[in-house]
Amino acid sequence: MGLTVREILALDELSAMRLRAGKQGLQLAVRWYYVAENENIAEWIMGGELVFITGINHPRDEDNLIQLLMEGKQRGIAGMVILTGGDYIQSIPPRLITLADELGIPLIEQPYLLKMVMVTERIGTALVRSENALQSQRDILMQLLTGDYPDLQILQQRAIHQRLDFTRPLRVAALRLEGIQNLFRQFPPEQAEAWLQQARRIVRQRLQQQLNQQGNPFPLVERSNMFIFLLPDEEGEFYQQKKWLQQWLLALAEGDDGLSLLCGLSARVQQLQDYQRALSQARQALDLSDNLRPAQRISDYQQLGFIKLLSAIGDPALLSDFMHDTLGCLIERDRKSPWLLMETLETLLQENGNVVRAAERLGIHRNTLHQRIQRIEKLTSYTISHPQFHLNASVALTIWRMSQNHLREHP
Repeated sequence: MGLTVREILALDELSAMRLRAGKQGLQLAVRWYYVAENENIAEWIMGGELVFITGINHPRDEDNLIQLLMEGKQRGIAGMVILTGGDYIQSIPPRLITLADELGIPLIEQPYLLKMVMVTERIGTALVRSENALQSQRDILMQLLTGDYPDLQILQQRAIHQRLDFTRPLRVAALRLEGIQNLFRQFPPEQAEAWLQQARRIVRQRLQQQLNQQGNPFPLVERSNMFIFLLPDEEGEFYQQKKWLQQWLLALAEGDDGLSLLCGLSARVQQLQDYQRALSQARQALDLSDNLRPAQRISDYQQLGFIKLLSAIGDPALLSDFMHDTLGCLIERDRKSPWLLMETLETLLQENGNVVRAAERLGIHRNTLHQRIQRIEKLTSYTISHPQFHLNASVALTIWRMSQNHLREHP
């Protein structure tokens, strides 16, 4: 992990700096520091900065300080430091302290007598050292995930030196931003690119904060539009890890940019040479997560069951033929909702044939559902409760959900 606000406050010679508000943001990673010299800061920061406000080159009243904090929240700063004393900012306004607590941004008071040159030199040195160590950790992890390493024993020695414990069972998690193509179709390239980079920055910062809060020692790495990290899997620990990850994913509501997050998890990994396969498993689960578990936004490779066999079939035509032979008669292309019967059957099977619960989920009257069941049984020549039809239909529906053609055609 990178250097956090908490760790910066613990640096030697910085004990005079005091946290005044926003303690819930102490695990935010600090990318660099920035000394604000202008009335506004939004156009001068990129996210992850520890922003210093001196009041020397620009007068800072209460309203301006609040404006700076709001701009910092919008841009994703790691924290704000207010220099107090001397002839400039005498004290931190109570309104600013309250707002920092509400926004979860660490607000730190630095006595004016504590020299800025010493503070920035100490923080800058610590950040460079931290980034060098983090880069080595990322390099080790990426070599394991890609299988691109000259000697596994040397890589293991590097991991031990960087305090990365790969002897414990772990899972590979892969997060991916979805909706990028639609974003660039709907908006001008400049606006779409700005939204995309902002979304990546927000995800990176919030995810790193969550990992820091969990005490996760492994680095977060990025590859294209994916965020890859490791989760411990010891003695039921993974259940808690998966729980917070799922809650976090569900809490990230889609914004105006239409982007969202999906997650795929690998099976348990205990050998260094298995991480390349684990990344493949996580990506495989990720590719299926939107199709099969859209509500949870997360898919676990170990829970895919027979879906792993389906996804391993090299000829997609075999799967497509089976789906169409089994349920193709239910696709009514001449109707306004051509997949209505497919979705009805899927809901029925998920509810184990319980008509009451299925009708509630579909939002229709039970009589309407009975009419659809009659149509399904007439078209397939099977009763829905028939064991063989139940098995074949379940597999065919899974193939249907996996089908990229279905996703492109679905209204």
